[in-house]
Amino acid sequence: RDADRILYSLSYTRYIDKTQVFSFSDNDNISKRMTHVQFVSKIARTIGRGLQLNEDLIEASSLGHDLGHPPFGHEGEKILNEISKKNGCGVFAHNIQSVRTLITLENNGVGKNISVQVLDAILCHNGEVLNKEYYPKKKTKEEFLNEYSEVYKDDSYSKKLIPMTKEGCVVRISDIIAYVGKDLEDAIRLGILKREDLDKSITDVLGNTNDKIVDALVTDVINNSYNKPYIKLSNKVYNALNKLIEYNYKNIYKKIHYKIFLNNMSNDYKNNTKKERIVIDYIAGMTDDFFINEYNKISSIKIKR
Repeated sequence: RDADRILYSLSYTRYIDKTQVFSFSDNDNISKRMTHVQFVSKIARTIGRGLQLNEDLIEASSLGHDLGHPPFGHEGEKILNEISKKNGCGVFAHNIQSVRTLITLENNGVGKNISVQVLDAILCHNGEVLNKEYYPKKKTKEEFLNEYSEVYKDDSYSKKLIPMTKEGCVVRISDIIAYVGKDLEDAIRLGILKREDLDKSITDVLGNTNDKIVDALVTDVINNSYNKPYIKLSNKVYNALNKLIEYNYKNIYKKIHYKIFLNNMSNDYKNNTKKERIVIDYIAGMTDDFFINEYNKISSIKIKR
């Protein structure tokens, strides 16, 4: 019932035109938020079936986990968080907003009747934090509501949240499994990366294509979590996955605009221009606001206009 209520919600329909990673690509083969949540659902249900867990709980949580994502992916989220805090509305994060969307905004401001286990899995799904082991934490409804209240007060609070069910733990690791290889494929498709650039310490363990990466991770989770009270990755796979996530952050998420600038230039320019000169050319073409935004992404000392 929860899965159907989410699937037929207006916010679920709006997934279709929301950014996953690449906002301004005109390539229709690049992932959108809609395809990402479907990947999470499929991967999580596969793991859940292997571990004999509640697949309906997993599906509902997977389909609903990103309902609160704003336009333009995580960059849009950062900007909206700044606006929200500046105007006394507390922390904005997509996991918080996903819960708010379901319990407050849907049905014209009345909300939908969604089980606390699904809401908890959505709130605790943080896909930017990789753990080697995920132990569920028992909670009452009141404890969940207290966590939901506290996340508005502290930017770091979401990173400390632990799901109340093993199914929620499966959704959390599946979020990572769903994006880490697919974002890589999208970057390769856009010419931002080359497959052969991947470190051998990653590819020897996980493979170098999305299907191999997903298969290696799903298999490892099932093998290391079956009949256990937790969801776990082996040391070898955890280390390789951690390296792949770091690689993506360094070469995709923090360099998207620069890479796109470079790919749009002629081969003559790319082959005959010093790297230092390319960087100067790129910075020289920035607007004030764009430069400040790019600087603030990589510096602990923030600039304000």
